[in-house]
Amino acid sequence: MQVTETNTDGLKREFRIVVPADELEGEISRRLGELSRTIRLPGFRPGKVPLPLLRKRYGPAVRGEVLENSVQASTAEAMQQRNLRPALPPRVEIVSAAEGADLEYTMSVELLPEMPQPDFAGLGLERLVADIPAEDIDRAVARIAEQQRKSAPVERPAALGDIVVADIVGRIGDDEIPGTRAEGRQIQLGAEGMLPGFAEQLPGVAAGETRTVTVTFPADYFNPELAGKEAQFEVAVKEVRERQPAPEGDELAKEVGLETAQELRDEIEQRMRRDYDGLARQRLKRDLLDKLAERYEFAVPPGMVEIEYNSILQQYRAETAGSAEAAPGGEAEAGEAPAAAAEPGDEDKAEFRRLAERRVRLGLLLAEIGRNNNITVSQEEINQALIREAQRHPGYERQVIDYYRRNPEALGNLRAPIFEEKVVDFVLELAKASERRVSPQELLGLLDPAAAAAGEEAATEEKPKRTRRASPRRARGEAT
Repeated sequence: MQVTETNTDGLKREFRIVVPADELEGEISRRLGELSRTIRLPGFRPGKVPLPLLRKRYGPAVRGEVLENSVQASTAEAMQQRNLRPALPPRVEIVSAAEGADLEYTMSVELLPEMPQPDFAGLGLERLVADIPAEDIDRAVARIAEQQRKSAPVERPAALGDIVVADIVGRIGDDEIPGTRAEGRQIQLGAEGMLPGFAEQLPGVAAGETRTVTVTFPADYFNPELAGKEAQFEVAVKEVRERQPAPEGDELAKEVGLETAQELRDEIEQRMRRDYDGLARQRLKRDLLDKLAERYEFAVPPGMVEIEYNSILQQYRAETAGSAEAAPGGEAEAGEAPAAAAEPGDEDKAEFRRLAERRVRLGLLLAEIGRNNNITVSQEEINQALIREAQRHPGYERQVIDYYRRNPEALGNLRAPIFEEKVVDFVLELAKASERRVSPQELLGLLDPAAAAAGEEAATEEKPKRTRRASPRRARGEAT
């Protein structure tokens, strides 16, 4: 085999590789010899088929197989001889492969860059710890108590605060409003989120009565086809229910599968702590990646950047197409073409390419840190990730598992974030981040000012799990 380097440009390398014809012919003869021992042809005993007949019948197929194997083997040998670390599979272009002649082809490959040896000291990282006020726990307890309030049927007209169980249909003139027909809908009189003026017309209604409610959709209603229009809702009341007092103390705790009010408070605090710790880690990881991106600048393989850029572009198009379909009036009628994805402008494309380069650089840096420090992902960790992914698709768990096990590339997509998180944890351990205690509101504001404006409820509104000791009711990255 003869290997000649023909071009060097940054991380790109090009080679001309020649495999002698006699090597190819020797391999073809060897493969035909193997066939002769197993092939069966009429009129010949096993192992007695003449080689010229085998060559005539199977020669082209064997030659194609030998050429393919020779390209793969010679490519790998050429890179191994020169200690090349390819970033992507090499591109091969056949120059000459005529029968009886040498195999000649060109190989183009992009190499991984020489990686810096990161120093994690002095990164100036700060780990935030949220102090959870007792008032936050009080509000969470109150929300859970409100969710656990029961109701009972009453033999009287409905009043504000009651629940009316009714069949409903809305119309504008003689036309039914799509999506308004419902049976057994529970309407809490006085609750937020209803059309203005709707609930105010229902106090005094009784079971068995049908009442027509007239409302005007707000001018800024999300569906422009309804905005500002007057509609009539026919409300056929089946039942009036009175809400019972919210449970308190140990009674409330038992409603959610715990024993005491203190257990409930402890469970809420632990859940809040996990939520806020998770948010704080997101910020810490983001800061770490920002510091690494600022500190370490090196060339990255253009092919990897192009792949990442196309991935970002594809995601952008999918999201814009989805937004168009999800927007009021954006759903396509039968026979219409689906909503087209918006094309990004030049500024967006430039930002996408910058982001792609950053992701590739950070991904390579984290991969090198993991390789140098023997950080690996165990089969058990991959299995756990596979189970979590399957559980996201109820009813299709077996199909999801089979898909990943049949597709190594897809399985690699499960491995990548696990590996990244383990490398990040390793770096954070060495970086020795300082610690600062903050309020939940301050933590949310540092992550997203909009989240701070909305308050901390999103991180605390979830109910505790229904768990009871000895009870049958026990229940990314930006880098890559």
